[in-house]
Amino acid sequence: MPAESTPAGGEPSEGGPRGVARVVLLDPADRILLLRGHEPDDPSDTWWFTPGGGVEGVETRAQAALRELFEETGITGVDLGPVLWRRRCSFPFAGLRWDQDEWYYLARTTRTAVAATGLTELERRSVAGARWWTCQELSRAHETVYPTRLAELLRTLLDEGPPASPVTLNTEIV
Repeated sequence: MPAESTPAGGEPSEGGPRGVARVVLLDPADRILLLRGHEPDDPSDTWWFTPGGGVEGVETRAQAALRELFEETGITGVDLGPVLWRRRCSFPFAGLRWDQDEWYYLARTTRTAVAATGLTELERRSVAGARWWTCQELSRAHETVYPTRLAELLRTLLDEGPPASPVTLNTEIV
């Protein structure tokens, strides 16, 4: 039997990975916006992650990235840059096994105020805020951050610019 995965609608199904679009959102000071997540029933089990989520219906990954960014942060008016990274991951969350194929888009904004007004019910129970991080702060963090090499990836992005084609990151299975 294939591993259980969770498609865009959040309902368990059999089959391939859930298509996910994430946003590496940078402000004018080159800080990255991360959201603080936790298990819905265990607020002590926390981690940081980039805004983004599942592709819904016939939308493209780019459309999903912009929609998710708005829903999770209230930020609009950004132009998506290239896909920086691609990652396959599998992890337990909210009693399910999530198997995802994630694409990370670059975007910049001058807005730093965040208002998460479009969260789903599950997100309202599992997202506990947002924070802008400098690369230096991220490299010193003792907290869990996904993808796990984000500080190194951000440093390379800031030093060298976007890659010529998306970099495939190591698969992460938690």
